[in-house]
Amino acid sequence: MKTTSHPLVLEKIRIALGTKTLVEIDSLIGPGEVLTVMGPSGAGKSTLLAMIAGFLDPAFKARGRVWLQGRDITALPAEARGIGLLFQDPLLFPHLSVAGNLRFAIPRGMKDKNARIEQALDDVGLAGFGPRDPATLSGGQQARIALIRLLLSDPAAVLLDEPFSRLDRSLRHEVRRLVFDRLLHAGLPSLLVTHDHEDAEDAGGPLITLS
Repeated sequence: MKTTSHPLVLEKIRIALGTKTLVEIDSLIGPGEVLTVMGPSGAGKSTLLAMIAGFLDPAFKARGRVWLQGRDITALPAEARGIGLLFQDPLLFPHLSVAGNLRFAIPRGMKDKNARIEQALDDVGLAGFGPRDPATLSGGQQARIALIRLLLSDPAAVLLDEPFSRLDRSLRHEVRRLVFDRLLHAGLPSLLVTHDHEDAEDAGGPLITLS
């Protein structure tokens, strides 16, 4: 996995549904920085993520531009944007082993896939877990696998859609620190949407609250 030194720029973004404006944001997210967006259900948090990722429902109207690695990605299809996503659920493939899930994420043509997988598992304290069935993992272990699968896909920026909300409260701080430390180490600009003020505190970056 390479590190990046490029920001994610949200230039004068405005998203509306009919005549109602849901989101207005104009921000630069620096390498390794996490911008947290909070707000009640229906405030437009997930809609903002969808717009940035490239799968906004046509019912919504969006203005503004998204810049990443110095290029305007606003009109690109989702698969060409270089953005990784981490969701509430780990979304591990049940028919693949842990190693199979990780191998699936590694870009085609990248060498030493097995070595990359072994190193990634070791980095999060799961050395030797490659052959395991994802269904046998705890919630915290599944969250770690989802994180390193994301990082192995070599994204240029990351969107986090309440990825800690399904974890037991006793695990959340530990997993949050792991996620944010890895994103910082990789130099990945990231946007987190959440209802949890503790998520924002652990993220340590700027905070925007939607009404």
